[in-house]
Amino acid sequence: MNFKTFKASNGSVILYAGTPDLNLLDTLAKGEGDIWHSSLDQGFKNCLPDIIYQTVVYFWYGNDFDNLDHCVSWRLNPNQFAIRESVWETLGAFDTDYLNPITAALDFAFNGMRYQGAIPLHVKGLFPVKIEAVSLTKEDIYTFYFKSFKRSQALYMLLRKGVWKFRELKAYNYARQFKLKPKSKVVAPRPLEAIEGQPSISYIIPTMLRQDFTLNLLNDLEHQTYKPTEVVVVDATPEDKRVLSLYKPENYSFKVTFKWQTSKGSCRARNEAIDLCTGDYIVFGDDDIRIPPEFIENHIRLLQTYNAEACNGLDIRADHQQQTLEDLDVKLKAFDSQRWKVGAAQSFSNANSCVSKRIVDKLVGNDINYDGGYGEDSDFGMAITKLGVTVLHNPFSANLHLKPPIGGYRFWGTQAKIKGKTRKQQPWELDTPVKHIVPKPSPTIMYQLHKHFTARQRKEYKIKYFVFYFTKAQLIEWPIKIIKLPKRLLQYKKSVFYAKALMSLGKRTK
Repeated sequence: MNFKTFKASNGSVILYAGTPDLNLLDTLAKGEGDIWHSSLDQGFKNCLPDIIYQTVVYFWYGNDFDNLDHCVSWRLNPNQFAIRESVWETLGAFDTDYLNPITAALDFAFNGMRYQGAIPLHVKGLFPVKIEAVSLTKEDIYTFYFKSFKRSQALYMLLRKGVWKFRELKAYNYARQFKLKPKSKVVAPRPLEAIEGQPSISYIIPTMLRQDFTLNLLNDLEHQTYKPTEVVVVDATPEDKRVLSLYKPENYSFKVTFKWQTSKGSCRARNEAIDLCTGDYIVFGDDDIRIPPEFIENHIRLLQTYNAEACNGLDIRADHQQQTLEDLDVKLKAFDSQRWKVGAAQSFSNANSCVSKRIVDKLVGNDINYDGGYGEDSDFGMAITKLGVTVLHNPFSANLHLKPPIGGYRFWGTQAKIKGKTRKQQPWELDTPVKHIVPKPSPTIMYQLHKHFTARQRKEYKIKYFVFYFTKAQLIEWPIKIIKLPKRLLQYKKSVFYAKALMSLGKRTK
């Protein structure tokens, strides 16, 4: 690459190709991005649609976003982009095995974002609008698969596109010479700066049948190096199982509000808590986690260092619910070599996340259509991303997730698998209670597919769902699987029915 060099006012050295707006680039250098382009306005939007055969759904960045001036996007124009010099040196140059430099650029930005901690951003107006013809060869597409994913993924794409098609088979055989690229080189996290000012922090804890776990978390909050200004506990424990004397606001150095929830669902609980929050930032936490003393401090330091407004921390699963913060230290040391990268988050957890109040207010709240089901965490994170806000992965703030077998809001969700008179109706059933056919997969997961993904993606999801229905079973189990297939198809259809009913209601927060 024949780069030119630009030194930003904050000392960052930026390499660029093409003709960027240097004043805008100077501003961008102070933010979260590592790679900047205007490719979505230059004909690159949603190029390489074949990514669908690997990611299908759940990958936030499979589709480029509509009507955003600033957003995460790996569709990189090799002729018009800018990159931090340190990131270019870490990740290395474009891969010369590709026949087309455009595919090489897509490979560079995709793998850099998905696996190596780089943040590629589309920024409207950074480069002039110059539409380019984006044409990728079949050989390059299969090469991309062999270099980026397991070999079985390339084979799956061939089967889906048509193994009987001569050009597809020829391209597949050509690309078989290439192997999966190592992704051990990652963009190092920036050194965290000290907290600037005195930002106020609201901490939200939705809980149910876990007062003892909630008290442990409150004790961890009391020992934070940067304490929350306020904590809001919304407790849905049934009245006959509450121990009122356990909740004593006077025991804490910060304001604690204990609110007994009368509605049902964790999304409603979080929304009720959000209404009571006044802090500059909101930290979301589950009731069954333990957090080390630097937890909140490192969330704020990361956001301020990267000039960002949302991050998702490390959620570490405990082996059993008696484990402590000492066990968390042991687990983090074992995980150390894989831990240290920031980058654009590709998942979101309400057990460990920090979002500016400004962004939470723009979203209004959690979508209560997810209550009684699954997927609310991912939906909230995707909703933030669709605003054009980069959700950062935060390796500095880790929690220990105890996951006790009883209690919590999944207590209601477990009813979804029950049939008969003892079954308690779930919120997503609306006015059509489940009878003989229990929907699978979860209707709220299906709702997410309809809410955030395209019809083609949903089609590919269905195909892969039933492929896995067989391939994840042992061969000896296939005959019974075939016998049960008609019922599973009915269950899938029932899940789609409830998802469409939720879609007709739209997002709800009350």
